[in-house]
Amino acid sequence: MVAIIKTGYAIHKVFYYNENKVKENVAQCIGAGNYPIDVDKMSLPLKLNRFLKQLELNENVKRNSVHISINFDPSENHSKEKLMAIADNYMEKIGFGQQPYLVYQHHDSGHPHIHLVSINVQRDGKRIDMQNIGKNRSEPARKEIEERFGLMKAQGRKTSTDLQPKLIISGKIQYGRNDSKKAITNVLDQVLSSYKYTSFPELNAVLKQYNVLADRGNEDSRMFKAKGLMYRILDDDGKPIGVPIKASLFYNKPTLKFLEEKFASNTANNVSDIRRVKNAIDMAFFKAEISLTDLVQLLQKEGINTVFRKNPEGLLYGITYVDHTTKCVFNGSTLGKQYSAKAIQERCASINPSEQKTANLVSKKLHKITFETPKSEIIATLFGDDLLDNKYIGSSTIMGQLAEMLMQSEQTANYLPYELRNKKKKRKGHSNNR
Repeated sequence: MVAIIKTGYAIHKVFYYNENKVKENVAQCIGAGNYPIDVDKMSLPLKLNRFLKQLELNENVKRNSVHISINFDPSENHSKEKLMAIADNYMEKIGFGQQPYLVYQHHDSGHPHIHLVSINVQRDGKRIDMQNIGKNRSEPARKEIEERFGLMKAQGRKTSTDLQPKLIISGKIQYGRNDSKKAITNVLDQVLSSYKYTSFPELNAVLKQYNVLADRGNEDSRMFKAKGLMYRILDDDGKPIGVPIKASLFYNKPTLKFLEEKFASNTANNVSDIRRVKNAIDMAFFKAEISLTDLVQLLQKEGINTVFRKNPEGLLYGITYVDHTTKCVFNGSTLGKQYSAKAIQERCASINPSEQKTANLVSKKLHKITFETPKSEIIATLFGDDLLDNKYIGSSTIMGQLAEMLMQSEQTANYLPYELRNKKKKRKGHSNNR
């Protein structure tokens, strides 16, 4: 059993996420806690208003929604009665036994799992403290419930990663093979809430990994002037195909207003996230001369996709880096001049004619890796002053260690698209996202 807790700012979004799964016949609301009547007799407004009325008791609590998924081994097939008993027991042990909550059984992945929807404002208006809830309350609860109900234990099992909720989108959307709206919805569910993007080009750099485009139209179009937005499926050549779908028709309303709010909230860039991408690019140039194609492949091994932006004539004018490890998106110019489209071309030893039609942008000088800090200072910091002797600085062993240390991520990589995953890592039985 694996329990994952997420908190958010909008109970509406969590509620309708699960209810729309019910409408799509891939989920069922199997029970409720601390509601006045049985769940099968409740309307949607009644379910939602129970949360809203209690949240009114303390409007100062902004991060007030709680969304929990409890995941079981693929070999387990529990009855609805047993799932409800597990849900009730779990909520009681983590301090939510007196809270209103809804329980949904989902059937949209390769393993059985349930979702619990609740709030962290109590009947007296006090807020339930969520600090370290995973370690202090959920983890002990998980272990007790595994023993009590005879569940497959997650901790210590080599296949515990199989119990993690898997990304629904394991590759690019293929037009005609999937229901367009449902396929786009799956992509938006994963990307919009997980990645840090600050503009349409940055957002589309991620969406295009899955053949999806957020389209406002050209600046003279009626849609653009009316602040409209559509989502489109792209073919393998990156060209729109099929009928576009209005943003307002998706259940989570990923409209222009919603995206602009996300752009604003994502503006604070983490210095370590920026440094990771810059170091990855620098290290790609470290050993030998490389082309743009080589650079793309080397960065992809580090979980970073490189998206080129070209004008109608096919000339490269921009680069966007999508780091799937930290879920950050950066324009080259944001990282610095030497990471922009023009500088990257000049740092490359050659450019494939199909990638760039103008050869005059390529520098014929042998490139040289450029760090923001002098190499000697980096080595002194990492290895000590004794290694500043030239014979050591030139050592392939020291350079190899330096490369390895610079490429270390300062965050745990808790997500990579399946097409980028090479190795499975062991995971603890619980993950807590605040």
